[in-house]
Amino acid sequence: MRQHSGVQPRVSSERSRSWMLVNGNRPDAFDDAARASADQIIFDVEDAVDTRFKSIARTHVMNWLGHNCAWVRINDRLSEHWSDDVDQLRNSPGLSGVVLAKTEDRSQVTETFDRLGGRIPVIALIESALGVEESTAIACARGTFRLAFGSGDYRRDTGASAHDSAMSYPRNKLVVASRIGKLPGPIDGPTVSVEASEVEEQSLLAVALGMTGKLCVGIDHLSTINTSMSPACADLIWAAEFLADFESRGSVIRDGSDPPRLGRARALIEHARALGIQSV
Repeated sequence: MRQHSGVQPRVSSERSRSWMLVNGNRPDAFDDAARASADQIIFDVEDAVDTRFKSIARTHVMNWLGHNCAWVRINDRLSEHWSDDVDQLRNSPGLSGVVLAKTEDRSQVTETFDRLGGRIPVIALIESALGVEESTAIACARGTFRLAFGSGDYRRDTGASAHDSAMSYPRNKLVVASRIGKLPGPIDGPTVSVEASEVEEQSLLAVALGMTGKLCVGIDHLSTINTSMSPACADLIWAAEFLADFESRGSVIRDGSDPPRLGRARALIEHARALGIQSV
């Protein structure tokens, strides 16, 4: 991710847990969003903005990116607004990357990446049945940085409910696709409930499935997401104890269960350090 003066993200984009969507046509909310505890903020010039105000919203975002860093959710490749989005944003000094709406084909990512100059990362937002089925190819496309799940539009496209069982297939599909594409874990869709307990439940479920980030639309969700999607204290204690024991016995593998446990323990400690969490 490009570096820039002004407001900087707290956690690298590869490791980021909370991704807060901010209406691109609400410049009065930009600074408050930047001061919140989101790992990353995404200015939305797509679904959050009426067609009549796309240009105005884009200008608001570009002005803010002159002094700060953020991601921008742009309009989909087949939209009449896509070309203006990429052409006008590509030279914004604070543009961390773009979230490409309604991605359904790997070429849409690559064309976006190339049009942005071949140096700005693209998160492919998967929002349809076709996008889910093409997610492996999309994950392997040149320019794809991470996958994200547009769960609301996916439900609208498929008629599926928000029940965990109905959402398990697309989530699992994105996790597997990300692994095949050698990407960080995918970013889950937002939880629309205002109840912190439901946000926590959905965040923990996403982690259990192998997702490592979550979109959100409100500042109140950030702390819950960041905590739920960070390594648990019990897991860090286990990792520290396992590594200490492994070293005390001369780092000798005893049986086939040791290599995967060793890998998990090291990954947990590394992840905690990257998030600024003091391991035990």
